[in-house]
Amino acid sequence: MTGEPGRITAVLGPTNTGKTHYAIERMLAHRTGIIGLPLRLLAREVYDRIVALRGPAACALVTGEERIVGARATWWVCTVEAMPQGMGTDFVAIDEIQLCADPDRGHVFTDRLLNMRGLHETLFMGSDTMRPAIAHLVPRAQFARRERFSDLTYTGPKKISRMPGRTAIVGFSVENVYTIAELLRRQKGGAAVVMGALSPRTRNAQVEMYQNGDVDYLVATDAIGMGLNLDIKHVAFSATAKFDGRRIRPLMPHELAQIAGRAGRYMQPGTFGVTGEASPLDEDIVDAIQNHRFKPIDRLSWRNDRLDFGTPDALIASLEAPSPERSLTRGREADDLSALKTLNALEAVAVRLRDARDTRLLWDVCRIPDFQGISHAEHANLLQRIFAFLHDDGRVDTDWFARQVKRIDKTHGDIDALSKRLAYIRTWTYVAQRKGWVDDAAHWREATRAVEDRLSDALHQALTNRFVDRRTSVLLRRLKMKEGLLAEIDDKGQVRVEGEVLGRLEGFRFHQTGTTSPDEAKTVRQAATQALRPEFHLRADRFYNAPDTEMDFTEQGGLMWGDQAVGKLVKGSEPLKPAVEPFVDEDAGPEVQQKVARRLQHFVDRKVNAAFEPLLGMAKDEALTGLARGFAFRLMESFGILPRGDVAQEVRDLDQDARGQLRRHGVRFGQFTIFQPLLLKPAPTRLRLVLWALDRGLDEFPEAPPPGLVTLPATEMPAGYYAMAGYRAAGARAIRIDMLERLADLLRPADSRAGFEATPDMLSITGMTLEQFADLMGGLGYNAERAERPKVRAAEPPKKALPAAPEEAPTDMAADAAPSEPAETPSETHDAPGEEKLADRSGTEAPAGSAEEIAASAADAAREVEAEAPPAAPEGEPETEAFYTFTWAPKRQSRGPRREGGERQGNRPPRKGKPKGKAAGKPDGGKPRGGQTFEAKPKRGTKIDPDNPFAALAALKDK
Repeated sequence: MTGEPGRITAVLGPTNTGKTHYAIERMLAHRTGIIGLPLRLLAREVYDRIVALRGPAACALVTGEERIVGARATWWVCTVEAMPQGMGTDFVAIDEIQLCADPDRGHVFTDRLLNMRGLHETLFMGSDTMRPAIAHLVPRAQFARRERFSDLTYTGPKKISRMPGRTAIVGFSVENVYTIAELLRRQKGGAAVVMGALSPRTRNAQVEMYQNGDVDYLVATDAIGMGLNLDIKHVAFSATAKFDGRRIRPLMPHELAQIAGRAGRYMQPGTFGVTGEASPLDEDIVDAIQNHRFKPIDRLSWRNDRLDFGTPDALIASLEAPSPERSLTRGREADDLSALKTLNALEAVAVRLRDARDTRLLWDVCRIPDFQGISHAEHANLLQRIFAFLHDDGRVDTDWFARQVKRIDKTHGDIDALSKRLAYIRTWTYVAQRKGWVDDAAHWREATRAVEDRLSDALHQALTNRFVDRRTSVLLRRLKMKEGLLAEIDDKGQVRVEGEVLGRLEGFRFHQTGTTSPDEAKTVRQAATQALRPEFHLRADRFYNAPDTEMDFTEQGGLMWGDQAVGKLVKGSEPLKPAVEPFVDEDAGPEVQQKVARRLQHFVDRKVNAAFEPLLGMAKDEALTGLARGFAFRLMESFGILPRGDVAQEVRDLDQDARGQLRRHGVRFGQFTIFQPLLLKPAPTRLRLVLWALDRGLDEFPEAPPPGLVTLPATEMPAGYYAMAGYRAAGARAIRIDMLERLADLLRPADSRAGFEATPDMLSITGMTLEQFADLMGGLGYNAERAERPKVRAAEPPKKALPAAPEEAPTDMAADAAPSEPAETPSETHDAPGEEKLADRSGTEAPAGSAEEIAASAADAAREVEAEAPPAAPEGEPETEAFYTFTWAPKRQSRGPRREGGERQGNRPPRKGKPKGKAAGKPDGGKPRGGQTFEAKPKRGTKIDPDNPFAALAALKDK
């Protein structure tokens, strides 16, 4: 053993005892000093602390890949392997001295324990397990026991999703670290990543992100167990075994304690536990960690430091020499010794080994660490190339070296690619740091360090992008600090809180975007709620005072404020009294919700009152009594439109006084429909369809027909739709009910027994071609017989004038379409047989058109008829024209015309037996279905239906 002139002290104890801080204070108390640390990361941290205290000129940092020496450096911070020998400083310190037992690196620490001394003071810091070994190997050493500043408590297993803030989760492989960090990003907003393979610049950037509170979690390898001082409250082991380079082995209790001891800083207590697939720790291990009682280390790794460079074989023999002490054992074969054996066996290397100088050079080359983690053969090839340059030229070829550096100097790619480049540049940084190995060493040291810095920054950014959701992490930090959050809402409703886009505000509901987990969504909503609460109240005030013109309802029952949905209609106590359901987030508060609901209800009530004013006024008229009031109630139930076939008996029961009372409220007793013409306008029709669908409980509300159409295709729709739309389905098309009543006025004087043809007025009113009109008449209960005849040509065929609008067209389009009724008409004072069957098919409402629209529609129909007229026959051929003869042929009572949806009208059961007599209007003398016989003239003594189109003619014949 070497002489020991100065004081030697072993400062031993668990983590968080201030040993490293004490060593820095002792070193700075001396004129010169050197401290050896186990990790490059820790060396950089200590160097930065000393620079902050004494300035960069007085400090030096020496690691395998980095060498920063101040102009008057007196205090040196190094990794243990890079500590300069024979400097003769006043102070020497070795940290984490328990690593003497490490099978890979232990021989280096053991060498420093035995051989490095300060002129005035030497410190060894580490675990108390080293006390027996130090006492045996360094008899003059004094011991100082330091107790932990805070308690360390085991909390057992815990899910990652339930980890408290300021937690470090430890993994033992890159894949495990990345998996945990990705999970924390989804659930907690992100995590910082710390691994021994990171460059100091990347590691410091990640640690700073954690220390500043940008993220609340840290995922690390066991590198954090080596003296990194972080603000950690809890340490969780995701595994309790690791791959040590040769096999997977369980961690020793003192190794677990070294990592768990990172929890709790200074006087703050800490906790530790397990997570993921790690099994709970045994009680004995927990007790040992909490009370810092471990089995003493009795075997230290050792390798001979007295090397023989005479020949390569002699060097290998000296490296493998046995130890002189039982407590010193040879560790595993180190990478440098393995590389030496491999290169010594190569002929290209052997021919260059002539003397001890060549052997020493080969040994120096073999000590280049395998930073790249490539295969042993590839690493040996690289070392062979470098040895050849140094042996033959005395320098590594500059062009070749430059190409290697340039090939790595790329900052694009993913985390793995950047990590590999960082490992590669460490090799060339190490080579550039060796004295005399490259030309212009200062330039290449700066160049390789600049490349490392660029790659480090790129790797930090890549790690942050992948494992940190900045939006969630920033919001968590601000929420934890209980600060007021600043919210901004642009004209598109996009919500930004503290500059981060959280989602969109639509009406009074916040829709968050970009969340990937329930925890993240909870954080975003919590931040948005805190920031948007004032905005909700401001919007509620603006909405409550907004005019009705800014609001509307959709055909699916939605309630809109401008282009934003703020509620929907729901079924109320009565069909014409719908309720509202506001779309307001619960987080906005009950006051906002109530205010929005009241404003929506006011809007809907006024909308219903305006659209159905004639109907509601009739219901409120106390002058209506008896049957008139009952019939008014029926109209209320059907939103102001009643197919006459559904209420035929009620209509017959109404006397003239009752009808007069109803007509004073605009009720029109049509041949097919009882309705109020004012309710056929587009606005009431649109609202009526919504309320009707709501009352029926339809999942999808049918839309209203476009305004102004006289007819439209009759497609499959829910039963009752066409009546609510203001139409009646007849054949392949549906006709507007007010226009249908005008057609009924034209059909009334026609001879439906002998047959009649369609007049231009009939076609003009419907806007149909002759074929379409025939189909319509069939739907109304008429038989249409098609035939052809020679066309009679007049010298100047008169042009049939289309029906013109009155000189003073009434503002109500329905009033224009339906002429005013006399006080008493034959159609309202008498009953006609077959009325229920004729007026049976119900349609649904559609908006009526204005007088101009009706005239335009009629003109279009006339042009369509004219366009479809057959072209003039060639000269010499007789010209013919098609025509239809229409006769009244209603279907039987029991099998009346189908309503929409396939329902049949009429309540009488079908008659049995064969039909008697000939069917009216049937050329083949066929009988109508159902066995029922109809006569053109009713038997004497039978009451005449006043609405039968033949009633007036029959009365004249009877006279």
